[in-house]
Amino acid sequence: MSKRQKEYLSVKDLMGSFIKENNLSKGMQKITIKENWNSLMGNGVASYTEKVELRNGTLYVKLSSSVLRQELDYGKDKIKEMMNDALGGEEIKKVMLL
Repeated sequence: MSKRQKEYLSVKDLMGSFIKENNLSKGMQKITIKENWNSLMGNGVASYTEKVELRNGTLYVKLSSSVLRQELDYGKDKIKEMMNDALGGEEIKKVMLL
């Protein structure tokens, strides 16, 4: 983007190109996954969540409550579906609750 462009670009397009050019997509994905987890699961689950990360198509969620972990274990497929919908793709293949 060293030359001036005659056409106007939206802020979304500019941010997308900035993230791509500076190789920041992994960091932005981490933020997006954490935000989506908190919004989809609600404050109750988010307060017991210690860590959320996506590695090699597997969503790893570390929880501080074994009771909550057991309850969420029954809904892994639903969690995977909701998170993939929020991310806009099929990035999550498996959910691991730790």
